[in-house]
Amino acid sequence: MASTTKRDYYEVLGLGKGASEAELKKAFRKFARKYHPDVNPGDKTAEQKFKELNEAYEVLSDAKKRQQYDQFGHAAFDQSYGTGPGQGYGGFSQGAESFRSSGGFGGFEDILGNLFGERGARPRGPQKGEDATYAVEVDLEDALFGKTMQVDLRREVACAACSGSGSQPGTKPQTCSTCKGAGSVSQGRGFMQFSQACPTCHGEGRVNPNPCKACNGSGVVPKTDRINVKIPAGVDNGSKVRVAGMGGAGAKGGPSGDLYIITRVRPHTYFERKGDNLYSEAQVTVKEAALGDRIEIPAIDGIISMSLPQGVQTGQQLRLKGKGVPHLGGSGAGDHYVTIKVVTPSGLTDRGKELLLELDRLQPANPRAGVSFKGFRKR
Repeated sequence: MASTTKRDYYEVLGLGKGASEAELKKAFRKFARKYHPDVNPGDKTAEQKFKELNEAYEVLSDAKKRQQYDQFGHAAFDQSYGTGPGQGYGGFSQGAESFRSSGGFGGFEDILGNLFGERGARPRGPQKGEDATYAVEVDLEDALFGKTMQVDLRREVACAACSGSGSQPGTKPQTCSTCKGAGSVSQGRGFMQFSQACPTCHGEGRVNPNPCKACNGSGVVPKTDRINVKIPAGVDNGSKVRVAGMGGAGAKGGPSGDLYIITRVRPHTYFERKGDNLYSEAQVTVKEAALGDRIEIPAIDGIISMSLPQGVQTGQQLRLKGKGVPHLGGSGAGDHYVTIKVVTPSGLTDRGKELLLELDRLQPANPRAGVSFKGFRKR
């Protein structure tokens, strides 16, 4: 008779009978990550749950097996029903071997490979070193015009004594006797076999009986370099300047990684930067604003003369085209926006007051003429 101790396969995966293939695969990934032996070494409960999960997925991910299971339940695969190991669609005695040979639904090993990365042997050939980052602060002027600056960099480089091999001169690594050079070994048995990195060579496939004394077999040594880095015009906060080959040392004769200089632009006392545009404020007198005089203001290329439109008002913004920050890696530049602030004279003399009153008589104006006071009560 069919076993009464087995849980429903849909229940194992936390799904209903109408679950799609995509939902099956998603559920399997979720629980495989949770109960995989690599994540739970020595945990027998997790091992059993993983076995149960694998069994449920093997059946439900196969259209024919799923159809039989939906119709007959676990009895469809019970030996007493004539569908024992190796017969029909049933039998789990062959377990992992039959599943691996058939590839499963999209490949059981492929799914676990995506979940946990490649387990076992490491890449054998030359490998590029890791990229490194270095943060620097620059003034706005440096960001506007560019600058060459010195950077003191501490990094790892290939050991000169062993040319980066990690072995003493005249010697070389030997094939690992545990994994025979494969870099990985099999663990478990039967249904629960899986591969992991060789504990002797740590996935390298080779061991180094004669490590280099200068670098202790690592193949790299620390070094401090003082390098010149050209900061291009137009950098901003978070800009990256690449310096090729100045990152971490490569492995097994591989090239060094790259260095990325990360810039931070210090705030300026006069200019405010927003993207590639600059913003500043210009204070003008009543006379300059009314008559539209020319005034001098600071700009990126020095003091310049700017013409005010007659009657310019406080808060009005004037644009100086192309006087902003150069576009990083391209041609042209942003703009410079100047906000006008009309300064009202204070401490007037009697004569000054008379002149203002005379101006008001000659040029009467009511700036509030268009304001509606409807609904407001005079107090």
